[in-house]
Amino acid sequence: MTDPTYRFLSLGAGVQSSTCLLLAAHGRIPRFDAAIFSDTGWEPAAVYEHLHRLEQLAESAGIPVVRVSAGNIRADALDPHHRFASMPLFTLGPNGETGMARRQCTSEYKIRPIKAEVRRRLGYPHPARVPAGMWAQMAIGISVDEIGRARDADVAFMRNTFPLLDLEWRRSDCLRYLQAHGWADTPKSSCLGCPFHDDAFWVTLKENNPEEWADAVAFDHAIRHGSARANADGHPLRGQFFLHRQRVPLEQVVLRPRRQPDPDAPGCGPWTCPHPGEPAPAHAQPHAGSSRDPETVSAGEVA
Repeated sequence: MTDPTYRFLSLGAGVQSSTCLLLAAHGRIPRFDAAIFSDTGWEPAAVYEHLHRLEQLAESAGIPVVRVSAGNIRADALDPHHRFASMPLFTLGPNGETGMARRQCTSEYKIRPIKAEVRRRLGYPHPARVPAGMWAQMAIGISVDEIGRARDADVAFMRNTFPLLDLEWRRSDCLRYLQAHGWADTPKSSCLGCPFHDDAFWVTLKENNPEEWADAVAFDHAIRHGSARANADGHPLRGQFFLHRQRVPLEQVVLRPRRQPDPDAPGCGPWTCPHPGEPAPAHAQPHAGSSRDPETVSAGEVA
């Protein structure tokens, strides 16, 4: 097998991918040629602030952080002239039937821009064919508690690697590592109006970020009868659409956060966004004799 032309990190700016970037910056795992952040244009302010800090750390380690984008997902969803990438909104049919809309947003606004950037850096932007033997290694921040989401790349010019699986780290290990190095406030990465948010997120947003809460409430109202594009085409979608699983306006939702937050609850990265109906990730145990101590990682532990 030929060596990779480049080594990249898929940077979602959440807990796991931030840990991977820190590990590389600290010399604990091999460095990356670049960390690629795919910007939906609608991340919480805390994520953008965290990303800016990551950029400064990465720059000092010689790892450029590259921002790519397919547009602003919020603006595009409400623009009647823009093709709408379906979000996994909660649906309520005219006869009370419930469901979820298809999820296209992760592919359109996260994965495709990353693949396009990899192609560009390889020197073969779409529709050029990437020659055989030229490929990039893509490190993805999937921890042991998300092991069911670790998959091979679906294109020949990328091969996925999983540094946290090689270390047998859980999300809680990542949190300890981040805290030990001054990054305890690392947020979960996700769009502000992601339907997969739990009640703890909504409560925190409502209490601490009233402007962003109002933004989410306004969006929730705007998508009640489908996207602006669907209505403009003269084919309004039947039923109603909501950001919260209770299927009532967001400001009317009775929020019931867990008493104790789940330290292993995943965020929503480009490759780890939950699928409707997907079972909870398996909580695999470390192999006998392995070390999961976040402070005892050596550079040779990750291939």
